[in-house]
Amino acid sequence: MPFLFENTPLEGVKVIEMKRFGDERGFFEETYKKEEFVAAGITESFVQDNHSCSNKGVLRGIHFQREPKAQGKLVSVISGAVFDVAVDLRRNSPTFGKWFGLELTAENKKMLYIPAGFGHAFLALKDNTHFCYKCTNYYSKEHDGGVRFDDPRININWKKHFDGELIISEKDRELPLLSEII
Repeated sequence: MPFLFENTPLEGVKVIEMKRFGDERGFFEETYKKEEFVAAGITESFVQDNHSCSNKGVLRGIHFQREPKAQGKLVSVISGAVFDVAVDLRRNSPTFGKWFGLELTAENKKMLYIPAGFGHAFLALKDNTHFCYKCTNYYSKEHDGGVRFDDPRININWKKHFDGELIISEKDRELPLLSEII
């Protein structure tokens, strides 16, 4: 079994560790295997893959898509490192407004599965960080949404992971607070 699945305090969000097979030539690892993901409770189909590159200090998010185009995401880092965060935006959830975060790197072989109904953000911890994500729905500008990265109700301590100046797009700086979208 090339994957280890671990539940988090947020229902549906899972940390997935890949098994790497290596020798003097390099390594091989599977990054997705439908039957194993389904057995772990991740039954959605992935329809779009995305790849971004960010420099140290770039913060992207907190992003989500509204129904009926909500997206689940399977995220990983190919090179570099991020502090990756899932925020529960399911209004009837006991963990609404709570977040879970962890560091994803190429070396630690971890991925994070974030179901539909959650917001997603990440902070690049190294220059030239390559971030990949598989999505369960196509991008839809019409259904695109977000919450401010510094929302006091969510209270993510980005500075704990990076003490430099954050690089944030104007769009992300102008996102509403959680209290403005509920």
